[in-house]
Amino acid sequence: MRYNKIRKMDISNGPGIRVSLFFQGCAFHCKDCFNSETWDFEKGKEFTDETIEKVLEAADKEYIVGLSILGGEPMHPVNIDGTLKLAKAFKEKFKDKTIWVWSGFLYESLKDKEVLKYIDVLIDGQFKTELFSPKLKWKGSSNQRVIDVKKSLKNNKLVLHEDNE
Repeated sequence: MRYNKIRKMDISNGPGIRVSLFFQGCAFHCKDCFNSETWDFEKGKEFTDETIEKVLEAADKEYIVGLSILGGEPMHPVNIDGTLKLAKAFKEKFKDKTIWVWSGFLYESLKDKEVLKYIDVLIDGQFKTELFSPKLKWKGSSNQRVIDVKKSLKNNKLVLHEDNE
């Protein structure tokens, strides 16, 4: 499994100042994807324990409020184990910082995956050009949902995050 890049200070992918990791590889190939350079599973850098350590080190600053995991596709079968390992390590070290994940897969197909136990917010659904709006917060097209994963799992039903506009 591979990753494309780590942003040590990101203000565009979730609230506050965050660390973002972009996984490499996506099979959806959404038309007009903002990150098509992450589609190829063979490109990028190898995702290792050292990669996780880099992320944890970057996040170990008072002003960093959380981790954003994007892609490519972090929930693709090739990447999901890395997403789980990263999310678990992050939550073990930073219990009060949030994890936001963007995925083309719908929540309903992911709700039984262990990784969701560590995720606070999931933005799900594939980007659709015809539903694009620059006014949307945290998502590119109106079919995508900003989901409060903790409340969804607790209530055993999908609960949208307050920022699902």
